[in-house]
Amino acid sequence: MSLVKMRDVSVSYGGKIVLSHVSLRIAAGEIVTIVGPNGSGKTSLLRTIIGAVKPSQGHVDHAQGVKLGYVPQRLHIDETLPITVSRFLKLPCRLKHDAITQALTQAGVPELFDAQLSKLSGGQFQRVLLARALIGEPDLLLLDEATQGLDQRGSAAFYQQIEQVRQNTGCAVLMISHELHVVMSASDRVICLNGHVCCEGTPAVVASAPEYRALFGTGTGGALALYRHEHDHSHDNCDDSHDHQSTEAAE
Repeated sequence: MSLVKMRDVSVSYGGKIVLSHVSLRIAAGEIVTIVGPNGSGKTSLLRTIIGAVKPSQGHVDHAQGVKLGYVPQRLHIDETLPITVSRFLKLPCRLKHDAITQALTQAGVPELFDAQLSKLSGGQFQRVLLARALIGEPDLLLLDEATQGLDQRGSAAFYQQIEQVRQNTGCAVLMISHELHVVMSASDRVICLNGHVCCEGTPAVVASAPEYRALFGTGTGGALALYRHEHDHSHDNCDDSHDHQSTEAAE
């Protein structure tokens, strides 16, 4: 079952085209990664899915009753604000103790319930944002470079937690990341974006596609192709006809 379908979607800002004729679908339970260079429209794509950006062309269809959870790239909190994690998670509506505990447990940080938000490390804060996204029990979890600013070890641990969330809740995951070696190996399917969909398929197929190599080269030494799901061949679609030129519009 498809949770979200984008059909021939284009997005423009001030006359500049950011996304051009993008069509994709996200199925229940799968982990999909969006990769692409800076300015390729990755964040705009997520914002279009959640309804924060209106397409200039095309349609975004959500399955009836589908619930979305969103983990932003960053969220600035006043460091002088005296607020605990549990109180932060209660905003803007009050939640029961058990709901907050469950969300923090799913995010891998139940011990942070009474911690001061201003005292958290970058990795801990991202886990709290993950917990906040999970409180609504989403069918689709969207992450916009949620590990930006974390070291490699912290990023790897975060993505392992995302896989655990998928296993425990059955939710689908759509994520953006620049950490290709980590995030590609954690994905069922990869979509290479550069203003349009250049290529999509299993990590192994995308990593060997000429469109992908034109954008990212081959410097990973093949590490991106180490992981693939054999059941996902039906999604492989690498189209040589697409233009490789970078979209100049900023995300």
